[in-house]
Amino acid sequence: MLAAIVIITLGAPDVGAIERAYAQWLDYKPVESGRISEDLAEVWNAPRMAGRQYSVMQPASGEKVYLRFVQVATPADYVPMKTFGWNAVEILVQDPDGLAKRLGDAKSPFRIVGVPRPLSPNSPIRAMQVVGPASEVLYLTRVPPEPGRHAAATYVDRPFIMIVGGADIDAVRSFYSDVFKVPVSPANRARMTVLNKAHGFDLETTHPLSMARLSDEYAIEIDGYPTSATERPIRPGELAPAIASVTFEVDSVEALELPLVAKARSINAFPYSGRRVGVARGAAGELLEFISRQ
Repeated sequence: MLAAIVIITLGAPDVGAIERAYAQWLDYKPVESGRISEDLAEVWNAPRMAGRQYSVMQPASGEKVYLRFVQVATPADYVPMKTFGWNAVEILVQDPDGLAKRLGDAKSPFRIVGVPRPLSPNSPIRAMQVVGPASEVLYLTRVPPEPGRHAAATYVDRPFIMIVGGADIDAVRSFYSDVFKVPVSPANRARMTVLNKAHGFDLETTHPLSMARLSDEYAIEIDGYPTSATERPIRPGELAPAIASVTFEVDSVEALELPLVAKARSINAFPYSGRRVGVARGAAGELLEFISRQ
């Protein structure tokens, strides 16, 4: 039932500053900006978001996978990768090593927390990790241009994997396999550098990881988080800081067999274009937004 990832919404304390950061350092382009409507805030069950500033940005490739930054203050004690829910955005790039040199500039608002390295000793996939201006974590990944793989078309291209972390990986796996009927891999253990740094573990410590394959182009990585992780702090009536929600295209919002946080309704703002929109919470507390395909 889940199809393409359409929007990744990030709560940012300064929308203008983060828009400039993504434009200058990651080649993203602003395509829409304004204030959140009351209708959309009601669908989110986040009434205090009405009137908040937002900016929608698109990769240089022109792919219709958008980053939407919405004004949300980041709590002073918020630490990336230490709370449950959406924790990272994985983006296709052409040259992680060259990008590391760019983002390593003293003026860069992106902090490198994982230098470029292969996913495993024999893997052709190479990735690095950074923390951005809104305390969001980005995995910047090169996938070789081979048959059956979708490589970056521009230096920095589109998101293709979302990372969700939960206390009970089996509950999160079951949520995506049972509710959305997508294939979910068994949980295997893998090294997670950024997670290990956040929790003070040895960098080679492994954690359970599973993949929910939405299509050839998109996936959700499901991570089992350690007991030192906690619930994400969210102010009443607002969206979460950092990665607040992920929007997916579905055949029909009304056909979803799970409770929504508020009544679904048609939203005219970009990129909904009058389609029906609904929102639900996942097994790790993550917020999922759905847009009816028609």
